[in-house]
Amino acid sequence: MASTPKADGSDNVIAAARHIVRSLATTSEAADDMMRILSAFDHRLSTVPGLFSSFPSGDEEDASGSPVNEVEPPSSCAEPSEKEARLKAAERVILHWDPSRPDSLLWDSPETAADYLAAVDEVIALAEVDSLDGAEETLQIAIARLGDEFRNLMIQNADVLDSENLQESIKRLSISFRSASANSAPEDVGESPPPDQPLATRVNTMYLSDEQIFKLICPEGISDLKDIADRMIKAGYRIDLCRVYTSIRCNILGDCLSLLGAGAVTNKEVWSMEWTALDHKMKMWIQAVKLSIGVMSAERQLCQQIIAASDDLREECFDEVAKFCVTQLLKFGDAIAEGQRSTERLFRMLDMYEALAGVLPDIQALFLGDSKDYIWEEIQSVLSRLGETIKNTLAEFGNMIQGDMSKKALPGGEIHPLNRYVMNYVRLLAEYSTLLNQLLEDGSFNGQDSSEGGESMTPLAHRVLLLISYLEANLEEKSKLYEDAGMQNVFLMNNVLYIVNKVKESDLMSLLGDNWVRRRRGQIRRYSTQYLRASWTKVLSCLKEEGLSGSSHGFSKTVLREKFKSFNLAFEEVYKIQSEWKVSDPQLRQELRISISEQVLPAYRAFLGRFGPHLQGGWHSGKYIKYTVEDLERCLEDFFEGLPLPSSYFRRKLSLP
Repeated sequence: MASTPKADGSDNVIAAARHIVRSLATTSEAADDMMRILSAFDHRLSTVPGLFSSFPSGDEEDASGSPVNEVEPPSSCAEPSEKEARLKAAERVILHWDPSRPDSLLWDSPETAADYLAAVDEVIALAEVDSLDGAEETLQIAIARLGDEFRNLMIQNADVLDSENLQESIKRLSISFRSASANSAPEDVGESPPPDQPLATRVNTMYLSDEQIFKLICPEGISDLKDIADRMIKAGYRIDLCRVYTSIRCNILGDCLSLLGAGAVTNKEVWSMEWTALDHKMKMWIQAVKLSIGVMSAERQLCQQIIAASDDLREECFDEVAKFCVTQLLKFGDAIAEGQRSTERLFRMLDMYEALAGVLPDIQALFLGDSKDYIWEEIQSVLSRLGETIKNTLAEFGNMIQGDMSKKALPGGEIHPLNRYVMNYVRLLAEYSTLLNQLLEDGSFNGQDSSEGGESMTPLAHRVLLLISYLEANLEEKSKLYEDAGMQNVFLMNNVLYIVNKVKESDLMSLLGDNWVRRRRGQIRRYSTQYLRASWTKVLSCLKEEGLSGSSHGFSKTVLREKFKSFNLAFEEVYKIQSEWKVSDPQLRQELRISISEQVLPAYRAFLGRFGPHLQGGWHSGKYIKYTVEDLERCLEDFFEGLPLPSSYFRRKLSLP
């Protein structure tokens, strides 16, 4: 280009400045600001009188009817290219929305949002083709604004999982979350998805029906979010998009987990919780784990809808959000696994293990590539620690049974509280037989009596045998707290029968089998025989004939009177004591009464029939022959009721017909 005269050069500078200001400034104040900026670059502009003094408003038109701010620069200035003009037009739209004022939302007006997106598209297209001055800077401004809009739209349109929504989902937790397989279709959703269906889509449908997948974003907001995401991806701002997306979604999911009672807590907070609060926390965690499949499936679906323009970025965003959810859940599980071993926590830990192991295949199916392996390893690590804690807690339970040294004898020989606690505990263990057999399959049973079981018994059955053997040994020791040998055997009968009944009424029966029950029945019969010997030998000895013969006149009435008197006193003593003893099981109570009747009543009937006539009709014969056989039979009905009887009760009972 040929050089121009100096004067013309000044004219060109002034003309160009006028054109820039009229093109970009929309008010006289903006024009004044721009004049000061341009004057700092070229002092000649500050010497031109009235250069911008008559700057018109944006609505003012010239004589031809065209807006004044569209006046073309002097012909002596270089004509801007068509691309530069397009860039300037797009800049006007973009710069109109101050990025420092995110409270003024573009998407309040669909038309305004459409214009802004069109301007962004123009800048992206121009920046891709040519390196125009200012294009990249304008694009950065636009992307910053879009990032703010994206964040605001995500927050505004978030369909918050409120407590009512979550509680409804919790009620549906009876639905089985299970992985799809090529050979079986999940019952909840009908047919399996086609094998060629994209994995992400199959994940959303393989085990959750529509009403089970949470709606995380209002449907009307998804299209707007996708429009923004498409531009940010196309412009090369993938990292910025991922950052804003994952930040918002992680915050929302954190709130969701808090609503479920599974919010972030430290190990120290978990370890210092009282059992009631911790038990509630563990139950809520279990529900949260089961619901996490629905939440994370919805997250994948949301990623598909919003970040549709990039498969890699979609996976990256989903991975970040889903890993946050899983990691927060696992932190609590890890704190429980590393915390204090307490027998009261065992069943909650088993529930936690089952819940986490149950969703592992489904959670793993949500991830791809290395993330799939990472999630599997993280969950397996927590499961492994939980499993070890469960086994150690079972060992602690056995130690607790053996170490219970309570020295207070229960009145009446009733079922001991330790027995109730242990058998209810063991009965619950049987309900987790599948899991416990898996955890105990190492075969280390710490020296239990193998004669009770056999090679075919499951690991849990062996462990149950061991625990019951600890209990039986402890009960045997506790029976010695009773001085009365008869009471010792009643106590053992009560407690062994309680163990047998608990086994027969539960899944323990399938673990221990009929032979085990038969052996315990035989044990109860032995205790019954020992009871009869201890309690009734003295009574029956009064009915023996020893000492009655020897008189030349036949029987000695004096000795006979003493025999009847001794029997009366012995029977009354047993009656008074053993009517307060308690045999809870009606069948055992009746069997004991029958056993007593079979020994006492025939002996008394024979003694009374043979020797009673020698005293009847004599002086005070009623003082010695106080009872008929029927009287004794009625008295036996009061045995083992556990009710202390007043002294007059015995006399009233005998007066009954």
